[in-house]
Amino acid sequence: MARQQQDVDELFDVKNAFYVGNYQQAINEAQSVSASTPLVSLQRDAFLYRSYIAQGNYRIVVQELKNADPMLQPLKTLVDYLSPGANKPAIVADIDARVAKGTELANDIFLLVAATIYYHEENYEAALKILHGADSLELRAFTLQCLLAMNRPDLARKQLKLLQDIEDDGTLTQLAQAWLNLSQGGPGVQDAHYSIMELSERLGTLGAGPAAVGAVAAASRGMWEEAEQMLTEAQARAPQQPDLLLGLAVTAAHSGKAPEVSARYLAQLLDSHPDHPFTKEYNAKSNEFKRLAAQYEPLVST
Repeated sequence: MARQQQDVDELFDVKNAFYVGNYQQAINEAQSVSASTPLVSLQRDAFLYRSYIAQGNYRIVVQELKNADPMLQPLKTLVDYLSPGANKPAIVADIDARVAKGTELANDIFLLVAATIYYHEENYEAALKILHGADSLELRAFTLQCLLAMNRPDLARKQLKLLQDIEDDGTLTQLAQAWLNLSQGGPGVQDAHYSIMELSERLGTLGAGPAAVGAVAAASRGMWEEAEQMLTEAQARAPQQPDLLLGLAVTAAHSGKAPEVSARYLAQLLDSHPDHPFTKEYNAKSNEFKRLAAQYEPLVST
């Protein structure tokens, strides 16, 4: 009996809700867990605060971190980085210095924060250096994401094998397989679609990340209405999430909606997320078009 109790993951529901992006459910589940050990308490609080951060509820995290376990303090750096008007170069420089110092590298929360910041900076090599040798399932899944971002599916496939060896039927492993299959295209798109549908049936509501993956897979199979439905359901819980807005702009254009519907989603994305990669590229191309068009304007006004 003692053996069985030890094998029970007290945070099973918290983790699954967090991994599929259902952050409010993760918060609710975390607040109902009476941790049996200090380690479980620390892990519970980490998922709780990370869920608040994912929702953009930074104030409560900053306030509670003042009296929280020192191991949780790196989350304050993540809040600083994600907050509007952040001095991101200074924060990245601080992370660089802390990584070089090495005293926090035994803390998985610091590794996650540092790798997340490097990932946002598109410095995938730095993120991989931080994640190298990490044992936790989540950090290994993050490694796979970085490898896919670097267009190294060969190495990502090896990382997936490691995840499968640890927990073949786990939510993170299933998500990682969907990411890899979708990136490969071809028959993998259908497999990714089925994986996300299975997660939805097993765990219920999906958040922005998995919903976007499922929508891309469905759209790639010509199932535009299903893709739009998945994105719309996720957007009901995260109205300003940029990837959902972008996906809805695309699906609206392909599912027979009036042109202004797609234009509204696009305008919402451009206005709300000026630092999003799509917004930056869109604005750059728009400015380039205006520059080229200006060369063909009449020299003398009529």
